[in-house]
Amino acid sequence: MTDFEVINMKIDRVKLIAEMARQNIGVKQLADKAGVSRVTISAVRCGKSCGHNTALHIARALGVDMTELLEVEEREKV
Repeated sequence: MTDFEVINMKIDRVKLIAEMARQNIGVKQLADKAGVSRVTISAVRCGKSCGHNTALHIARALGVDMTELLEVEEREKV
């Protein structure tokens, strides 16, 4: 078994909410555009972390670079 780093990514909830408001897009609309569930969008809006692919889909659905939305929370060895 090899060691590798897992980076837990977290979308900055304030940035996400602000971008959604700027674009006048609701949770259901963003979920549909991003191909994720409304529950996922709601969880991220409440500050829960998400996987890389989810963050990428959300950013693309909003038309922004993923790095504009993300915070790097922590690194851990697995």
